[in-house]
Amino acid sequence: MRRGILCLLAVGALAACGLTACTNEVAGKGGHGRPRIGVILPDSKSSARWETADRKYLAAAFKAAGVDYEIQNAQNDKSAFTTLAEQMITQGVDVLMIVNLDSGTGKAVLDKAKNAGVATIDYDRLTLGGSARYYVSFDNTAVGTLQGQGLVDCLNAAKITKPVIAELNGAQTDNNSTLFKEGYDAVLAPHFASGAYVKGPDQWIEEWDNTRAGTTFEQMMTAQPGIGGVIAANDGVANAVINVLKKQGLNGRIPVTGQDATAQGLQNILNGDQCMTVYKDVRREAAAAAKLAIGLAKGETGVTDHKVHDPVGKRDVDSILLDPKAITRQNVKDVIDDGYVAADAVCTGEFAAKCAAAGIK
Repeated sequence: MRRGILCLLAVGALAACGLTACTNEVAGKGGHGRPRIGVILPDSKSSARWETADRKYLAAAFKAAGVDYEIQNAQNDKSAFTTLAEQMITQGVDVLMIVNLDSGTGKAVLDKAKNAGVATIDYDRLTLGGSARYYVSFDNTAVGTLQGQGLVDCLNAAKITKPVIAELNGAQTDNNSTLFKEGYDAVLAPHFASGAYVKGPDQWIEEWDNTRAGTTFEQMMTAQPGIGGVIAANDGVANAVINVLKKQGLNGRIPVTGQDATAQGLQNILNGDQCMTVYKDVRREAAAAAKLAIGLAKGETGVTDHKVHDPVGKRDVDSILLDPKAITRQNVKDVIDDGYVAADAVCTGEFAAKCAAAGIK
């Protein structure tokens, strides 16, 4: 009988999400009175981390704690996101953790969960105007500060004078993008004011879409061919920029930032095409969020270390914020030594020798 119920739930999820709209992992459905946690990830296109890191580490923490859990991915589909949340609430989750696609959709889901008596956590992205009880993320303004300072350091090292700086920000619907931009703009502002740098094109990349980022940067280069430095909001956007620069024989000559410390981003750094990335150890973020969710599911009160202000909701949200780390060619090894990215994923083919030169085994 229990197997039949599980099959019906799986069929229902496929019907709601479509064959490609969402991916999921379900453990322990059926209960036996155990705490139950639901997680909705945003997509698998904007960044590899959601499926390769967050899912894995959250699932491992839930399994170790012996709680029932369900992790699904909305694949950037707002309807699927809403449907998945409603299913989890109906099925009786004690805690709902979301990475919103935008604040409007996220708020609607969080409000439904709150009205149903479900504890809520904003994971990685704060839902502006939302009602999440807690927020777990990195200090995202600090992430942007590292990106801005990283670009300054790379421009100084390359002895590039009076460069035109292009900014390719993340999705404007993602509050993190705003925080990253606040961080790097604060670093760059004095250089613009002094005339040392020239403020160039500055655009948001809708849905963090890497293809759109490449097209946008091509347009930037056409409109302002003197670009000498690029703030790219994450490693996927950075790689799109680098591909455009390669076509023009400019890769490695124009510093490009990134973020997420992906295998591809680390390869681009080793190759000299990307000057830096930001390492956010998702294991720590997932562990902190999972510990909080497990405690809430058991009826405990969450322990946090910060409060983050939601300017739309005009409230302070109890939060856990983690520290990011800048990564350049000099310390790429740190990410691999930590076990965050496997050496085998980076040191392939032509990169084997470059890994060896960087002390990576």
